[in-house]
Amino acid sequence: MIAIADKWQDYQLIDAGNKDKLEIWKDVILVRPDPQAIWEKGFDQRWNKPDAQYIRSDKGGGSWTFNKKLPEYWTVNYQNLVFKVSPTNFKHTGLFPEQAANWDWLMQLIKNSPKEIKVLNLFAYTGGATMACAKAGAREVVHVDAAKGMVNWAKENMMLNHLENRTIRFIVDDALKFVRREQKRGHRYHIIIMDPPSYGRGPNGELWKLEDRLEELIQQTVSLLENEPVAFLVNAYTTGFSILALDNIMKKYLLKAFPQGTVNTVQLGLPILNSDMILPCGISGRFQL
Repeated sequence: MIAIADKWQDYQLIDAGNKDKLEIWKDVILVRPDPQAIWEKGFDQRWNKPDAQYIRSDKGGGSWTFNKKLPEYWTVNYQNLVFKVSPTNFKHTGLFPEQAANWDWLMQLIKNSPKEIKVLNLFAYTGGATMACAKAGAREVVHVDAAKGMVNWAKENMMLNHLENRTIRFIVDDALKFVRREQKRGHRYHIIIMDPPSYGRGPNGELWKLEDRLEELIQQTVSLLENEPVAFLVNAYTTGFSILALDNIMKKYLLKAFPQGTVNTVQLGLPILNSDMILPCGISGRFQL
C-alpha cells in the first residue's frame, strides 16, 4: 500500500532525480539530496538556480549554498496546521512533508474516537505529529525527544498553532529510557507514535542502528498501550530496511497483545509535479484496533 501526501497547500515536490530533489516551500525553492531519487532528473529550469541548495561533501555531510538571502525561518501551512521551516546544518528543514499522510490518518482516528485520547510521541522531532494530534482534539500529547533544540522548535510550532491551552508535555529524554520509566509509573496511552533515527549515538557514545534496536523498542513500548488502544505508528527511513521486516515485527508484538487489531505497512510517497511518478519517502507501520 502507498500513502501519498498530496494535500499540501504550501509545499510541492517539483522534480527529483540524480539523487536530488527540487522543492518549493511556500515561495522558497530548495534543492536537497535524496538517495531514493535514482533516476534522471527532468529539465525544469529551477534546477539551475534555486534559492538554496544543500551540497554533499565527499567526506560526509555537506553545506548550504545560497543564491539569495533567505529569512532565518518562515512558515508553511497544512490544512489547519502551521509549521516553522528553516534550512538546518543536516540538509533538513524541520519538517518531513510526506508525514502529512500519517497526520491525516491520526487526526481522523482521534476525531472519530469517543475516548479522551492520550498520545505518546517518541523521537518527536519538531512536533509535526504532536501538533496534528493536539489540533484534532487529543486530551494530552507527551512529546519526547533527546535533542533540546528540536523540543524548543516544537514549542515554537505549538505557539504558531495556538495550542498553548492544550495539554502538550515536552520532555527532553532518551526514548527507551523514558519508556522504561513510564512502565514503572504505570502510565498508559491510547496512541503511540515513534520515528526513530536510522543511525546515531546515544548520550554515552553508544551506537544506535535501527535494524538492531527497533524490535526491542517496539516490544517495550507496546506495554504502554491502554487495554483498548486506538493506534500505534512506527516510521522507518533506513534505506534498504524492508517493509516486510517492519510488518513482521509489528504483527509479532501488536497482534500478540491485541489480536483483534490490524497491522498495515505502507510506503510513504510524495507526488512529483507534472508527472505520474512518486518519490518514495520511507515506510510506516500502522496498527489500529
